[in-house]
Amino acid sequence: MIELPVIEQTSEVKPFNRKPNWLRVKLPIGENFTKVRQIVDENKLHTICQSGNCPNMGECWGEGTATFMILGNICTRGCGFCAVATGKPSEYDIDEPRRVAEAIRLMGVKHAVITSVNRDELKDRGAEIWYQTVKEVKNANPKTTIETLIPDVKSNWEALYRMISAGQEVVSHNMETVKRLYRRVRPQAKYERSLEQIKLTKEYGKRTKSGIMLGLGETQDEVFEAMDDLVANGLDVLTLGQYLQPTKMHLEVAEYIHPDQFAFYKEDGLKRGLKYVESGALVRSSYHAERHVNV
Repeated sequence: MIELPVIEQTSEVKPFNRKPNWLRVKLPIGENFTKVRQIVDENKLHTICQSGNCPNMGECWGEGTATFMILGNICTRGCGFCAVATGKPSEYDIDEPRRVAEAIRLMGVKHAVITSVNRDELKDRGAEIWYQTVKEVKNANPKTTIETLIPDVKSNWEALYRMISAGQEVVSHNMETVKRLYRRVRPQAKYERSLEQIKLTKEYGKRTKSGIMLGLGETQDEVFEAMDDLVANGLDVLTLGQYLQPTKMHLEVAEYIHPDQFAFYKEDGLKRGLKYVESGALVRSSYHAERHVNV
């Protein structure tokens, strides 16, 4: 087997103003893209594709898929990397589960990805809406498989079990970064708590998935450490992608990771015991998510 080159990384943060050519994406166009946007707008739904400024929106929407974001589009967290608005959310919509299910039916989606903002102000962290949404999607689309990308429940394990008990095939919870950078990147989260959430999800019997952004100043050894921690806590699928600064108010990019380094991380992650690794500059949590159901 050919050894891929190991590209040295440092923890020194140096801003990069110009994106390399491997981060260029096509503008979102086409009949399918327009159809998906119309369905989303007519059903008054939110997508992380739009709220998170996802670089793959044109590709995914062009293929008739989208990642739905439930429980509104205002998050109670203020993470330094995230483009989703932060503030005091309004009351959630109890009819949202039905509308999500209808949109998925109209789109003819074979594999659906659903995520949400953090709703820390809710006693159940939004677990009941999560449960009802998955149930409605399954009832309206019995052949559709589902991945739920759930937030940190702050050790409310009763809420966690309600969220993951509705019949979804994959449960994802993103670590987002390495342990050392948590205080700067995810100030309201805890590295060990997210690992425990993944562990409990695996013990419940679900296929587990998580994602890490690279280019925030992490070292290669810290990425290896995160992989080992995730494997030890029962993770099946890992996504690795390039962090891109949403606005000047967000954390700066410390480094643009070379495609060879992403390929190296994929190979290394599989050697460390992960069942599947999706690794590339434009990879996001829901990218090629349909491949992660049965790996």
